[in-house]
Amino acid sequence: MMLKSLCLFLLPLLAHAATVEPISLAAVVKSVNSQYPPYLMALIERDIAAGRLRQAQGAFDLNFLSKGSFNPSGFYDGSSADFVFDQPLPFWGGNAFAGYRISSGYLADYDKSRTQVDGELRMGLRLNLLRDGPIDSRRAALWKARLDQEIADPFIQRQRLDIVRTASRAYVNWLAMGLRLGVTENLRRIAQDRDDSIGQLVAAGQLAPIVKVDNERLVLSRELAVVQARRRFEAASIELSLFFRDALGQPIQVTRQHLPAQFPNVELLVKENLGPATKAAYRLRPELRRINLVAQKFGIDEKLAKNGLLPNLDLTATVSEDIGSSPYKDLNQTESMLGLEFKMPLPLNEANGRLEVVKAELARLDNDAKFTRERITAEILDGWSAISAAAEQIGQTRRNVELSEQLERGERERFEKGASDLLALQIREQAAFDARLLEVDARADFFRAKADFEAATAEGLKR
Repeated sequence: MMLKSLCLFLLPLLAHAATVEPISLAAVVKSVNSQYPPYLMALIERDIAAGRLRQAQGAFDLNFLSKGSFNPSGFYDGSSADFVFDQPLPFWGGNAFAGYRISSGYLADYDKSRTQVDGELRMGLRLNLLRDGPIDSRRAALWKARLDQEIADPFIQRQRLDIVRTASRAYVNWLAMGLRLGVTENLRRIAQDRDDSIGQLVAAGQLAPIVKVDNERLVLSRELAVVQARRRFEAASIELSLFFRDALGQPIQVTRQHLPAQFPNVELLVKENLGPATKAAYRLRPELRRINLVAQKFGIDEKLAKNGLLPNLDLTATVSEDIGSSPYKDLNQTESMLGLEFKMPLPLNEANGRLEVVKAELARLDNDAKFTRERITAEILDGWSAISAAAEQIGQTRRNVELSEQLERGERERFEKGASDLLALQIREQAAFDARLLEVDARADFFRAKADFEAATAEGLKR
């Protein structure tokens, strides 16, 4: 008695646990955004760009230099050691340095490594007044690396749009194949249910035996159609499982239990919104943002090329102070030095050639941006056209189903009364079956077109 009561208590719980919730398109998209491996791989592009930015920042790292020398033989027996910290500056292509130098023994008067007994402290600054002043290769690489970090986002967004579009179409195809399988099984069931009644009528002599043979053939042919429909549904389920994943990122094998009963409600778009949607797409579509950022990178290259047309005019300033009073009398005072260096490369072929390349690249990007805007407009118009056509077909196919079912019911009543034959009934059933499939296909076309339209307008990037 206790066991029976326990079973009665557990059965509803087990039945509830076995219930599988239908899969919605929103759930598939959410899974893609959090677990789909190709999208996660695209997100790694940010880490790659961050690493490249850090690499470019390394050009401005503080450097430490040490060197030493000694004379093992000869007239002079001195030795020296030098330690320098050098810091590249983020402006005017310069660097600041500070160091300590010490020598021992006796060195020649012309030897710049001489110091007093306690060594020498020195510091200095170097600036580029013309070439490499406003821009140089180090700063250009850093600025371009920052832009590459921004370019990673349009790349990821483009991947997201494509993946969500593909996942949405896979979901629509899976739902359509599931509904087509249900319609096909229903057609087979009608022939199977009729087989027993036909057998009774044949046994009673009211129908010829050939009628039962014909219905058996019909059951078999519809069974073959069910097998084909089941295979198409299973293929669609396998494809959808790649996009629909659990919390651990593993594919969930979707089954018929996951199928919704029907397609979502059809929501028609307002044609007057096409203009604003197109303008918004110009702002949201990652292709145009990527082109703009790439153009900024070439703008840096253009500045760098123009920088190469300038002569070098470098300013150097140093101050040094020796510590101690021996052994060199000429090193007792603080020393300071200002220097200018001028250099002009001729005939500037490298810089001019680089400038020509950059200008050509910028012209190509202008054409790319123009065509991208045209392509976006075309994709939006095509998506709207497909949605409108599919919506119109849904209404027509719905009416076609109603008329076909009405004719099928009338023909079945005539057949049951002996006023019609099986062939005529088969024709009506097939017509109703074809009408139902056309309605499923029309609804699938609508939601495929909607997925394409949302990708064209970058609607998903607003969320």
